[in-house]
Amino acid sequence: MELICILLDLHNREIIGYSAGAHKDAQLVFDAFATVEAPFDQIQIFYTDRGNEFNNMLIDEDMDVFNIRRSLSLKGCPYDNSVAEATFHLIKAEFVHRHHFRNLEELKMHLADYVNWFNNIRIHSTLGCLCPADYKKQKLTFLSENMLP
Repeated sequence: MELICILLDLHNREIIGYSAGAHKDAQLVFDAFATVEAPFDQIQIFYTDRGNEFNNMLIDEDMDVFNIRRSLSLKGCPYDNSVAEATFHLIKAEFVHRHHFRNLEELKMHLADYVNWFNNIRIHSTLGCLCPADYKKQKLTFLSENMLP
């Protein structure tokens, strides 16, 4: 069984990192971090549940190197991580349960396409019916136009 790991930007619900693999482990999370294009020094907090794939030396070292604080949800409390839980629900409904992948490589290829669609085309009601990329552009434009000289 193949698994996916998704990293979200809570500001605009953009999928900023993703990976697919055969095991739910630190390497899956590490591989998702490897796809992040944003500068790591802009990531301030890494919110996760208490899964073992997040609580290990490999991930801890990455957090330390980039001075990223970790915030763990309370045990058995999905509400602490509600944005991620809601996004995972969408991904399962729109992507995972609608496809059968013959192998890991096929999953990785389709996951990349899905992430592109999710970030650049799919509208989100919580973002004013904009896609994550357009929401971010709108906020950056607003900030640049309203910054004091």
